Amino acid sequence: MKKYELTSETMNYGGWVGYRIKALRDFGIVKAGDLGGWVESEKNLSYDGTAWVSGNALVTDNARVFGDARVCGNAGVYGNAQIYGSAMVYGNAIAYGNAGVCGDAMVYGNARVCGNAMVYGNAIVYSDAWVFGTARVSGNAQVCGDARVYGTAQVSGDAWVSGNAWPVSPLYIQGTRHALTTSSRAELAIGCESYSVDYWLEHYVEIGEQHGYTPEQIEEYGRHIRYAAKWLEGVKT
Repeated sequence: MKKYELTSETMNYGGWVGYRIKALRDFGIVKAGDLGGWVESEKNLSYDGTAWVSGNALVTDNARVFGDARVCGNAGVYGNAQIYGSAMVYGNAIAYGNAGVCGDAMVYGNARVCGNAMVYGNAIVYSDAWVFGTARVSGNAQVCGDARVYGTAQVSGDAWVSGNAWPVSPLYIQGTRHALTTSSRAELAIGCESYSVDYWLEHYVEIGEQHGYTPEQIEEYGRHIRYAAKWLEGVKT
């Protein structure tokens, strides 16, 4: 049974033509008669579940929104991107390429998820952060600020990548302690500690011991630092 229809109201954006949608029946928080956002065709928004597109959000190409997912605000979803589960994409966020956002994940602000990247679980990507390539952000992880997570990077658990994190690849960040791991051309921050990469390479064992970490946790520190160092200009590993 159809839950919405395409109205005759259209909008043009970057060569795409979107049709305003209108709810035909009640579902989720949507009431019959509510006007939604814009889709290029009915293939973009499933009739099943409570999935919905609202505000000025636009879904085009072969992109799909299904399950109980929501795309709203000024968000854009295009290419072959798929938004599903109970995921939300909103604000000025964009998902495109073969990207996937699912589970209870949220992508918002000016964030971008593209390429073959996946954001899932309870993960959050927001502010001006980008997740692309074949990167994965999952669990309760958060990626924000101007962070870039790409390549084969995996950010999971309770990890938090923020600030001007640049770049995170192919770094594996798995948090059990809400670890903040950021990298810039000048510094690498892990947890509450922020030092130059050279300092980390020389003192990470000592720093780990001061925090009472196990030898395995200290080696994890070292592994993260060595990975990050490979991607920072002028740093010898």
